[in-house]
Amino acid sequence: MGSVRRPPAARVLEVIGALLALGTLALGFLGTLPEHPHFPIGRQVFGNVPDAVVLVFYLGLASFLWLTFHLFAQRAVGWEQGGPDRRTGHWRARLARLYDGLSMKTLMRDRRYGTMHSMIYFSFIVLFLGTVTLEIDHILPGNLKFLHGTFYLGYSAILDLAGVVFLAGLAMAFVGRYVIPVWRIRSKTKPQDVLILSVLALIGITGLLVEAARISLAGRPDFEVWSFIGYPLSYLFDPVDAADWHRFLWVSHAALFVGFLVILPVTKLRHMFTSPANLYLSARDRPKGAMREMPNLMEAEDIETIGASVATDLTWKQIFDTDACTICGRCTSVCPANITGKPLDPREMVLKSGEVASALAGVAPPVSTTAVLEEAGSLFDRIRPEEVFACTTCKACDEICPVDIEILDRILDMRRYLTLMESEFPTELGKAFVAMENQSNPWGMSQQARGDWISELDFAVPVFGQDGKNSAEYLWFVGCAGSFDDRNTATSVALARLLEKAGIDYAILAQRELCNGDPARRAGNEFVFQQLALQNVETFEELGVTKIITQCAHCFNTLANEYPQFGGNYEVVHHSQLLAELLAQGRLPEPTKANGENKKITYHDACYLGRHNDVYLAPRQVVGGSGNDVIEMPRHGTRGLCCGAGGARFWMEEHTGKKVNNERAEEALATEADEIAVACPFCFVMLDDGVKELGRDDVPVRDIAMILADGL
Repeated sequence: MGSVRRPPAARVLEVIGALLALGTLALGFLGTLPEHPHFPIGRQVFGNVPDAVVLVFYLGLASFLWLTFHLFAQRAVGWEQGGPDRRTGHWRARLARLYDGLSMKTLMRDRRYGTMHSMIYFSFIVLFLGTVTLEIDHILPGNLKFLHGTFYLGYSAILDLAGVVFLAGLAMAFVGRYVIPVWRIRSKTKPQDVLILSVLALIGITGLLVEAARISLAGRPDFEVWSFIGYPLSYLFDPVDAADWHRFLWVSHAALFVGFLVILPVTKLRHMFTSPANLYLSARDRPKGAMREMPNLMEAEDIETIGASVATDLTWKQIFDTDACTICGRCTSVCPANITGKPLDPREMVLKSGEVASALAGVAPPVSTTAVLEEAGSLFDRIRPEEVFACTTCKACDEICPVDIEILDRILDMRRYLTLMESEFPTELGKAFVAMENQSNPWGMSQQARGDWISELDFAVPVFGQDGKNSAEYLWFVGCAGSFDDRNTATSVALARLLEKAGIDYAILAQRELCNGDPARRAGNEFVFQQLALQNVETFEELGVTKIITQCAHCFNTLANEYPQFGGNYEVVHHSQLLAELLAQGRLPEPTKANGENKKITYHDACYLGRHNDVYLAPRQVVGGSGNDVIEMPRHGTRGLCCGAGGARFWMEEHTGKKVNNERAEEALATEADEIAVACPFCFVMLDDGVKELGRDDVPVRDIAMILADGL
């Protein structure tokens, strides 16, 4: 029996719109049925408003509610252009993330703008609920009405407070966009922004003035002082003219709300609905550090294209992302490529792909643009290859996004297309691709030299298949850098000594170890990646490997998160995690202290250990294991700055702007630390090069294993 086919989002939205319109008309009718008694402390709904105007109000509101959802449905047609992307299950995680969004938690990482949004959002919700409460009371029979007496007094005060907070938040938004804006806001300010702010502000102002005119018309009864804004404002209206002013302001307020319903789906204000929905949809089966899965290219014969070149190559979720974008620019503000003058702008990646998808669907782009699209649906009509390959895949953009837009995925999908379908990639990558294909490592070194670093040790390192070593608790996957790079072989030597001291049962593969494939996959060469991954998985299965130790953050991420896509399911532990555990168990000595003094050490977060896998504490526990003082750089943890090597950028030259590794080295040196600690071989090389290029050979860069091995 086949699975039940879900109705398209556009149809669902059309149905919701129709139901809301019918419900609104029903409310208008129900409101005419009950008696509306006069209460000593209370108010009359639609007082001073002619019945004909009330009828027009309900008819108009019903019509425009339908129109709002109809316009959303048209946008949904655009979302449905995309390919499949399973976003079901994980209900607890989805609800938790939705709560984070609805409670403004995701916005409060930037206190200034988070507070402003919270003021507008929460007060708008209170005002909306106040209107709902009024309508409920209106349709209830006389003996069940509750909006009078003490309840009415509290109701009046709360709504006035919400109105003040709402307008104050809008004032902050105006100042933050037009008076003292940060660059990321100023650079994308459009005419629609002032329209949105103006409509919302006028709704708030007319709401308070309607209340003021009503109080004046009622003769300013004493109990209305609980409307602590409306009551003083009532003195603006002469009781003689109050009735006319009240009707005029009431109609204006209603018309402005209808205007709000119109601009809601056609401007970026739509994120009121799409952003929370996107947060709800963010949970997925794939680990956050894994790229999107692809078929086995070694066997597939019916694949016409790989990656993304046109809007329809994107998933429906990636297209929906473009409508969920708030255009806040937080992604751009933390992008290491953008910060150092490269052509990549993560926000533009989202908006440009949104423009292409919208044009193909025949709807307005996410934000107004003057760009002319030459080829229908082509992403590369708006996005240049230089932008795509400038990305270090550090995931800072995804991490900082308050609405969980997945920017990195679309960049990597476009890389796949450019590399495999067009052979359009930076020339330096060609050598790395050939080396990985022929020598099974991007350095182009002979596999025979993989275990040469062992000669520096005074004990034997166990190798699978040698000296009767056919099994071990752990496979130590040394990695290409740990095997071939002069600086990183020192890390391998230090880690070997630590594993020996702790009595860990391990073995390495030596010549049988191949590159994990990360540089190929992140550069878009899915074919070479799968070639390497499948061979490694075959070797691991042959040896019965179940647990793996890595010293490379990229090996750790790939083996743990991406090899399962090819049947390789292992318990993978990064050396920082293992060493922290061994320290806690007392199986390793603490590092010795020169002259008995603590060192000041600053630790650089590896992107593929931190943001891709949420490992932040373990390496710091190792660095501070002997009481060393861990000094944090301004950008650390989830906001750590990339070293510049990720996304196969290690194999590419930087021709534009400032070198990313120099930017990070400057930040590390500014802490005045005695030493810089790393937990990834690529970070090791990049920061060491940066420190030396800045003329600071006096500040060593070392892996955490080397620091801990000082105790041996």
